[in-house]
Amino acid sequence: MAAPLTDAAIEKVRDLIRGGDLEPGQRLPAEAALSAQLGVSRSSLREAVRALATAGVLDVRRGDGTFVTALTPAQLFTGIGEAVDLMGDESLLELMECRRLVEPQVTALAALRCQEADLEEVLRHLQLMEAATDEQDLIAHDADFHAAIAAASRNTALAEILRGISGVTLRARVWRALTEADSSRHTIDEHRAIYDALRDGDAQLAQAAALLHVANVETWMRRALAPKRRRSA
Repeated sequence: MAAPLTDAAIEKVRDLIRGGDLEPGQRLPAEAALSAQLGVSRSSLREAVRALATAGVLDVRRGDGTFVTALTPAQLFTGIGEAVDLMGDESLLELMECRRLVEPQVTALAALRCQEADLEEVLRHLQLMEAATDEQDLIAHDADFHAAIAAASRNTALAEILRGISGVTLRARVWRALTEADSSRHTIDEHRAIYDALRDGDAQLAQAAALLHVANVETWMRRALAPKRRRSA
């Protein structure tokens, strides 16, 4: 948790951005001038800048100054994926519940909004999944398959949230559980059902297919983690 003075400095910089005094892409005033303008110490401002840079709000360019980023979802949601890769088993199960809520809706939007090029991209990754013989390739193409669907939804905020809560570590653990349960083939077939619904432009069917897929994956994850949870108990 940041110190109170740093928190105050962070909030004052955020107020400048919210109020339009600092716009996306704009360079911040020199440290001395900005600290005087905000009525905060230079050390507190320095800590505030570090925190906002970590959050994707500011971009510190050595030798060039500090700039407000474009403030896109891709930048502002960057930290989600990094945090996911550090989470323990119980948190991963909670993330699967989040994915169950978000992914079917994103898939339904994609069915309504996707274009021919989007379908070709989704199909390409599906075919690569079907042909994959290496677990790492399978994980990578699975991630790309779902990312292509999210991009086709034309909602970058939802796409970035979904990407964040479906990190590489989570996907690796999911596929490991599916492989051990000899269910990877069935799971790939679920991906095929999602693609078919997208191709047909059927939003309700796409939503249902995605919900079935995520719910099944969540079930396999719970089963795979059950022995470990019992040992912990």
